[in-house]
Amino acid sequence: MKKINNPNAYIPSSGILPANVDFYKKNGFMIAEGLFSMAETEEIRAETLHIFQGGRGMIEGLQEAGSGETEFDILRKYLCIHFPHKLSPVICKYLSNNKITGILQEIISPNVKAMQSMLFVKAPGKPGQSWHQDEYYIPTRDCSLTGAWIAIDDADIGNGCIWVVPQSHKPAKIYSRTVYKGEEYGEHDIIDSTEFDESKAVPVEVKAGSVVFFNGYLLHSSGRNHSKDRFRRALVYHYMSAESYLPWDQDGRLPLQEDMRDIVMVAGTDPYEEKGIEDLNKAYLRPDFQTIIKK
Repeated sequence: MKKINNPNAYIPSSGILPANVDFYKKNGFMIAEGLFSMAETEEIRAETLHIFQGGRGMIEGLQEAGSGETEFDILRKYLCIHFPHKLSPVICKYLSNNKITGILQEIISPNVKAMQSMLFVKAPGKPGQSWHQDEYYIPTRDCSLTGAWIAIDDADIGNGCIWVVPQSHKPAKIYSRTVYKGEEYGEHDIIDSTEFDESKAVPVEVKAGSVVFFNGYLLHSSGRNHSKDRFRRALVYHYMSAESYLPWDQDGRLPLQEDMRDIVMVAGTDPYEEKGIEDLNKAYLRPDFQTIIKK
């Protein structure tokens, strides 16, 4: 697999270094290769199938698995489940895993909260995600939004790995979006190509068990899975500083509040503990827009 041409992009197994933090601040992303063991990665992979089989409860749109269906047959029907940590104790456990939170405390704050999880099962032929910024969807007040992208399978260009535009987070601005009509991505919209230089984008190819950390303002995308028989499964968590309010309505799914409190404290202390925690979000399937259109 092709590696990023800077050793400081990679966190050593001994732990995050100041040079890694500097790279992250400058470029908006970094990689922890093999952060999770083969056994831990397999636990997440097995739990992924269990969830999509309905083993953690049926959610709207999830089809009951047939007796003769293989793992491939079951997973190929879907793209992603949002908030799987609401269903699964395994997914919830890794949300606050100290291998992740220790790194987050170095790049965000000693006090870190999580607000979202997503479980991707991009099957052969499934589309990728268009160029976007996570901050566009999850607004924070202090630019602390950070994604932790856990590779459940080896991810490369062929099966739709992440692409990033280094340093694109630095303006801390939300880029304009425009209509997308292509075939590579599964969304209806995309970052306006006139606002950034796509030739500067680099693929982030990683082995299963590796974790890619990236800033919420960083421009990133993922390609279509062009492989014939390989999934590109990934578990993604989103975190931010506990000091910041979270004015997030989930694209209108929730009433807008100045500080949405359906969170999980994963490190440190909660400055707003007196507000309590709410259970507002439920697990749901992300629609496959291109499949819907073709139907």
